[in-house]
Amino acid sequence: MSPARSTLRACLLLLAAAWPCAQAASPPPWPPIRHVFVLLLENQSEAETFGHSSRAPYLARTLPAQGARLPQYYGIGHASLGNYVALISGQAPNHETQLDCAVFSEFRPTAASVDAHGQLAGLGCVYPAVVRTLPDQLEEAGFSWRAYMEDMGNNRAREPATCAHVAVGTADNTEEAQIGDQYAARHNPFVYFHSIIDDQKRCDHHVVNLALLPQDLKSAATTPNYVFITPNLCNDGHDAPCVDGRPGGLREIDAFLRRWVPLITQSPAFRADGLLVITFDESDHGGSEGVAACCGERPLPGAKYPPGISGPGGGRVGAVLLSPFVRPGTVSRERYNHYSLLGTVESIFGLPPLGYAAEPDLRLIGRDVFNDTAPRSSR
Repeated sequence: MSPARSTLRACLLLLAAAWPCAQAASPPPWPPIRHVFVLLLENQSEAETFGHSSRAPYLARTLPAQGARLPQYYGIGHASLGNYVALISGQAPNHETQLDCAVFSEFRPTAASVDAHGQLAGLGCVYPAVVRTLPDQLEEAGFSWRAYMEDMGNNRAREPATCAHVAVGTADNTEEAQIGDQYAARHNPFVYFHSIIDDQKRCDHHVVNLALLPQDLKSAATTPNYVFITPNLCNDGHDAPCVDGRPGGLREIDAFLRRWVPLITQSPAFRADGLLVITFDESDHGGSEGVAACCGERPLPGAKYPPGISGPGGGRVGAVLLSPFVRPGTVSRERYNHYSLLGTVESIFGLPPLGYAAEPDLRLIGRDVFNDTAPRSSR
């Protein structure tokens, strides 16, 4: 770990002595980004997505030419939900999140509080308020956030249009897609934390349908500092074929990105100080490659299985980052995972790292990617 990284962690953890730390620290590797967009897709390996015969040429070729490609970016487990949870809390998968929580069960802790690594040992789906999330941190620091879920509430008989989840202890009725409503709660990590869902008004305001994003993007003032985007079960590549007859997979991913990425990158907030991260929750590759890990990833203490169930991680999925602070055509072969991304977002906003994002040997995304010294708002 670099001296600058060590010093920065010491500053975050020793707030009472912040002024001498600030004197000692070198300038951080993060530019003045103030709007972060995370767009999470489903179940593709890096080799399939970015290979020469990719069925998503816009994602595989066009977008990396505009920003940076991270071919050594990894998911942290299987199946989907554990990866989503990790991205906003730093919590490692447990057996129920590994099974995508078909029952929206309470998390049953086996310890009174989080351990020295920020992990709450136990089993279940809806985490108690003692487990903090990135949204909790952002609001306390005065930053705004919103999560945009495609199709959420399209069928009001199935789920509401905001903060959509079933009652705790009941079966999740969004496990399967419906024609006209392909929302899946397991791809919406925000509803798995009591710190968010116990305040209904707050959750309803922050966890909304994707249809609201274009209006919010019209000005920097109305664009949240942190945006999380979940396409529906067809457009995120999860289903192939889709319930509505479309082929699904990478082809639908590419069509979705061709529509939504320009709306984001042409918005005032992005052009001024934005970052868009496009990646996948987990790899669909078989064998040891599909459960590979990086970055010294640890399991949840006491967990029944390792994060990848049959291996240590979620496999190599790759990522693309776009920003006025990223030189077009950048390729970084540094190894990153979802904990790295969480820690990077927290560091951008000056927040202390949560869970496994705080591991001292975890590398955060830095000058290997953020390599333009000033924003090029005209791009």
